[in-house]
Amino acid sequence: MNTLLLTGFEPFHTHPVNPSAEAAQALDGTQAGSLRVVSALLPVEPHAACARLTELLGTQRPAAVLLTGLASGRPQVTLERVAVNVMDFRIPDNAGQQHRDAPVQAGGPDAYLSTLPLRAVLAAWHGAGIPGQLSDTAGTFVCNAVMYHALHALRALGRPDVPCGFLHLPASAGVALAEAKAVPYLPQAELTRAVEVAARTVAASVSGEA
Repeated sequence: MNTLLLTGFEPFHTHPVNPSAEAAQALDGTQAGSLRVVSALLPVEPHAACARLTELLGTQRPAAVLLTGLASGRPQVTLERVAVNVMDFRIPDNAGQQHRDAPVQAGGPDAYLSTLPLRAVLAAWHGAGIPGQLSDTAGTFVCNAVMYHALHALRALGRPDVPCGFLHLPASAGVALAEAKAVPYLPQAELTRAVEVAARTVAASVSGEA
């Protein structure tokens, strides 16, 4: 109950690295205000990722959940406002599957809204000199599936009050170098700093400091 669960994803598609994984690994075991960061890497395959997330929510019983992933091509760090109950993959996942028009959770609600303090995180980023914005779509790939599943699972556990949501990172230099066309990127250290500022802001909301 005194932990903040921070997740990132393994590399996928043509990306040799995943900045969300590097940020999560760098922050594992650090202190975010009153909460200790416990990091975990998720596979880029929806069923395995959701199963791993269910396990983590049960064993860690975190006070907050911050999910992160890569959105190469976006110019800034972004907070996702909503997750939809749809998997419609533009590219195959790491298991080679390309789900089309499939639900994340059969019979589940059409969508869940993030329960993170979105405006507070955005203000903290801007105050720290980090450009960032809100996003109204987490896509329909594994990032969206994980966000939807986490919010759904917390409700099933009777813990809908736990702040939970998703943060997308733009490309790092390592990702941008491997892209076929030019994409905006930020240094990994700056991406990690953005995740750290978000984690501290979420932790402050849990303790009533924000």
